[in-house]
Amino acid sequence: MKDARIEKLAHNLINYSVKLGAGEKVLIENFGVQKELVMALVEEAYKAGGFPFVSLKEPQIDRAMMLGADSAQYEKIAEFEGNVMKEMDAYIGLRAGDNINETSDVPADKLKIHGETVGKMHSDIRVKQTKWVVLRYPSSSMAQLAKMSTVGFEDFYFDVCNLDYGKMSTAMDGLVELMNKTDKVHLVGPGTDLTFSIKDIPAIKCAGEMNIPDGEVFTAPVRDSINGTLTYNTPSPYQGFTFENVSFTFKDGKIIKATANDTDRINKVLDSDEGARFVGEFAIGVNPFIHEPMQDILFDEKIEGSFHFTPGQCYDEAFNGNQSAIHWDLVNIQRADYGGGEIYFDDVLIRKDGIFVLPELAPLNPENLV
Repeated sequence: MKDARIEKLAHNLINYSVKLGAGEKVLIENFGVQKELVMALVEEAYKAGGFPFVSLKEPQIDRAMMLGADSAQYEKIAEFEGNVMKEMDAYIGLRAGDNINETSDVPADKLKIHGETVGKMHSDIRVKQTKWVVLRYPSSSMAQLAKMSTVGFEDFYFDVCNLDYGKMSTAMDGLVELMNKTDKVHLVGPGTDLTFSIKDIPAIKCAGEMNIPDGEVFTAPVRDSINGTLTYNTPSPYQGFTFENVSFTFKDGKIIKATANDTDRINKVLDSDEGARFVGEFAIGVNPFIHEPMQDILFDEKIEGSFHFTPGQCYDEAFNGNQSAIHWDLVNIQRADYGGGEIYFDDVLIRKDGIFVLPELAPLNPENLV
């Protein structure tokens, strides 16, 4: 018996997220076996008059490959996969699996090889040349991370992923307009007092067209404008390790001090290349169904009342010149139950304790999006 929620999600991904047209080719790339949604996506692609292509991958096999990674080999893998990607008009990346720490024992130099080859291919070809969306699929391990039952998490997942993203998109217009007029941003909260400029860098709304779940408006800081201290209050898995109690001190845009539950390890990440100690994204999260971190960035970066501040590569749409092999979305929740906090634009308070206080931004408050 087909699950109507899966069929609705597949319909939305094909027709809203990537807007697949007649005659267009879509690559459906599935990391971890999730047959029901893949088959539903294939059916929806055909209904739209498109041509689906399917690539099935497995996280444990990816780990085995990376353990023996060689630069020349992975350059060939990136070339092979890139040649396929160049033929596509759209891309749907489905991430499933039972262990978020599958690559925790892959050495940093091997992960770097993957990032500089396959990862770069995705940045250069998939992101720039296709209509794309990436998403997770519910599993028992995700339910455990969310501290929910398996059935309860599935209900939560489909509420989040099948909400009215068109309504959210319209509600974001006021915040986009305000950010595009803003110069100075000031973030305040426990362990946080940070200033930077976003002047002349576009604000981009994300409402279900590139990520599912979605719900953020992002830009980038002027690269050398960041000064002060920022302390994150959510755990963040990265390269197979979960970082906690992360705190950065910035001077003229650069992270000059970084501490965490593994300070040596986090500094090795930030020493990956020159751009890793500079920031490529500042984003405000607004998804009304996502309240708690679950160590999955596609969910955590959209948490209601949050923002994320991202060391590494910037996006072309909000370009600040920073280049890096990493892009690490670290999240701070400013709701009162997480210690509170404020966001100021040009010395005007726009959000306090996770709630927008300006009338033109009120449509983004949770009661207006559900």
